[in-house]
Amino acid sequence: MSVPPESVVPPPPGEHIGGDIPAEERTWAMFAHLSALIGAVLTASFGAGWACVVGPLVIWLVKKDSMPFVADQAKEALNFNISVAIASLVLLVLSAITFGIGLIIAIPLWVVIGIGWLVLTIIAGVKANEGVRYRYPFALRLIK
Repeated sequence: MSVPPESVVPPPPGEHIGGDIPAEERTWAMFAHLSALIGAVLTASFGAGWACVVGPLVIWLVKKDSMPFVADQAKEALNFNISVAIASLVLLVLSAITFGIGLIIAIPLWVVIGIGWLVLTIIAGVKANEGVRYRYPFALRLIK
């Protein structure tokens, strides 16, 4: 007898569930996080803007119905990258409004945000590959 999907309660964030998740699903979840790094390279190389969001978004849209762990982690990566993009945009607007004087604040914050983004993205990819539901700190949960 099977249990309807709506009655299955997902484990709490950070719980190790690696034994229950197939390797393929863990790998896709890792790609959902690390695809943002490829987006960052495209952004730096071609000025693609919000390219960090594209990888997690595509993986979430393609895998959300067939792989619940991937859907959860791709959504988490998407929310985090949208949050980082919003923070960067706010700093850019601050700099423009103050005619460049805001760069005194914005440049150091961009460096801190960039390093934090890189470290947290790599940690999330590793945790997802281990089968752990990773939750980013400071992420707005815009996509539910």
